[in-house]
Amino acid sequence: MERLGTQFFTAPTLVLTERLLGKVFMRITPSGTVLKGRIVETEAYLGNNDEACHAWRKKTERNRVMFEAPGTLYVYFSYGCHHLLNIVTEPEGIAGAVLIRAMEPLEGIPSMQERRNTTVETALMSGPAKLTSALGIDRSSSGRDLFGNEFFLLDAPLPPPSMICTSTRVGITRSRELPWRKYLADNPHVSKGRPS
Repeated sequence: MERLGTQFFTAPTLVLTERLLGKVFMRITPSGTVLKGRIVETEAYLGNNDEACHAWRKKTERNRVMFEAPGTLYVYFSYGCHHLLNIVTEPEGIAGAVLIRAMEPLEGIPSMQERRNTTVETALMSGPAKLTSALGIDRSSSGRDLFGNEFFLLDAPLPPPSMICTSTRVGITRSRELPWRKYLADNPHVSKGRPS
C-alpha cells in the first residue's frame, strides 16, 4: 500500500467523509511500535452552518487547528475525559474536518490491547475515544499532519457502494439532522452509537 499525499485531500469534506472509509491509518510510535487501523466510520463537521462544529461561530485558540492545511490532525478533549481524532479537510483558512469514529485494528494489536485493557478486538477501536486510546493519541498530536514519519494514511480501495451506509451524526444535540455520518455495513468494529 502506498501513502496518501496532499492531493487526496483536495476533495470537499463531505466527499472525503466517504473516501476515507477503508483507508488505513498508521502510527509509528516514538518507541518504533507500528499501529494500524482500517477506517470504518466517519463524520463530517463544517465551519459554515453546522452548529455542532467547534468552529461554526469563529476561530478560537481551541479550534484554530481546524483552519490549518488539509491532512492536519485535530485532536480535542471531549467531556473532560476523551480525546477525539479529526482530520482537517478544507482548504487552509476554512474550517472543516472529518471525525474518525471507528477503525478495525490491523497491526500492533497487543499494544492496543494493553492500552485499552481488553483482549476483545471489537472493543479496541469501535468508537472515537476508544481508537485514540488504542493508538496512544492525545492533544499533543493535534497540529501534526499525515505526511511525516509518525502519522500517515495508506491507500486502499474504496468499499463498494452497497457496503457504505449514511446516517445522521451521533452524540450531538445541534445540527443533528445532517446526514454526514458514513460507515461500513455489518462491520463489527463500527461504533455502537446510533443516529439520534
